[in-house]
Amino acid sequence: MHMQHDFGAHEIVEAHEVLTSTIDGINTFSLLRRHVSDQQLGEIMDRQLSFAEKEYNDMVSFLSNRHGISAENYHAQRTPSINYGLRSPSPVAPHETAGRLTNRDVASIMLNMHKCSSSRKMMAALECADSQLRHMMMQGAMSCCEKAYEIFTYMNQKGMYQVPTMQDRTQMNYMNTFQPMGSTGTPSMMRSAGTLENRGFIS
Repeated sequence: MHMQHDFGAHEIVEAHEVLTSTIDGINTFSLLRRHVSDQQLGEIMDRQLSFAEKEYNDMVSFLSNRHGISAENYHAQRTPSINYGLRSPSPVAPHETAGRLTNRDVASIMLNMHKCSSSRKMMAALECADSQLRHMMMQGAMSCCEKAYEIFTYMNQKGMYQVPTMQDRTQMNYMNTFQPMGSTGTPSMMRSAGTLENRGFIS
């Protein structure tokens, strides 16, 4: 019996990997939840976990029942500003004995899981032939980016994730390496023109 909506073998394999990863993420978040003592982090985790469960159910429904699902984006709660610069960051190291994880441990695990999941889903989207499945994967990748940024901003405000900066002169010199296309008289263009002229291609 021919199915009403077939999927390609490659995208089915990719969807299988994404769903397996999503299950692992939900289970990991559930295990980590008891280690969270900070109310703000707990609220972030609960909100992200709830979204992940819905996202998982939507994809399972779409793959199993061929019901079109309107993929939603996760909306991170924004922080007013980012703190830049290093301010005596606390040293970190793996725990030598099994014990309770700190809020920083949990937040760091969440952040890295979102980064990995975003890459995984975007790679899957690039292999999808079905437009709806592709859209779901892309939306999922973007939602992971939003979740990661939400965790990053939480950690940044708490001093857990500090952002190193360059000296102003170094930053300016580094970025001024790049010039807009169409600029006249840039060294690279002058070298190219000179080379072509020497070879007799232009006069």
